[in-house]
Amino acid sequence: MIMRRYVLPMIFALGLMSQASAQNFVLTVDGFEDGGDIPVRFSQAAPGAAPGGGTSPALSWVNAPAGTQSFVVNMEDLDFAPNRGTRTQVHWVVWNIPGSATGLAEDQPAGDRLPNGAWQISATGRVYRGPGAPAVRPKHHYMFEVYALDTQLNVEPSDDPLETRDRVMAAMEGHVLGKSVYIGRFHRPQ
Repeated sequence: MIMRRYVLPMIFALGLMSQASAQNFVLTVDGFEDGGDIPVRFSQAAPGAAPGGGTSPALSWVNAPAGTQSFVVNMEDLDFAPNRGTRTQVHWVVWNIPGSATGLAEDQPAGDRLPNGAWQISATGRVYRGPGAPAVRPKHHYMFEVYALDTQLNVEPSDDPLETRDRVMAAMEGHVLGKSVYIGRFHRPQ
C-alpha cells in the first residue's frame, strides 16, 4: 500500500521531470560561457577584421522541437539604440536555416545567402557584424537567440536591416515552436 500510494507517484513524477529536462531546446555559442565575455576574435576589434565585420562564432543547438521546418538566429546589442530609437542594433539575422540543421559553423561567409541557403543581414550588410562597443564605456550585452519555426519564411532582405529584421520577426508570429537565448558581453580592449 505504501509503495502504491507514495513511491509509484514519485517515480512517475521523476520520470516526467527527466523527460521534460531532456527536451529543452538549448543554444550554445562556442568560445565563451553564457553571460561571459565574448572573445576579441568574434568582434570588430579582431586583428584583420573589416570595419563592421568580424568572425562569427560557431552556434549549436540541441533538442529542436518536433515539427521544426526552419530556424532563425537573431543577434543584437541590447545596450545600443540606433537612430535614437527604441529598436536594438542588428548584428546578425539569419533566417530559413534548414530544419535539419543543428547550428552554424564558425566564420560564416558574407553574401545574401549562406551555404545552407539561409538569408542573412546586419547593420553592416549581408554579413555577420561582430560586437564593437567602445572601450571607454561599460561592456554591452549581446543577445544570441535561436527560434525553431514550423514553417519557412517568405521574406527577402531589403537595404534596411532594421526593417528586414522587423519583417522577419512579424512573419514568425504564430510559427514559433521553441526559443533559446545566449548572452555575451563585450567592449573593445583599451
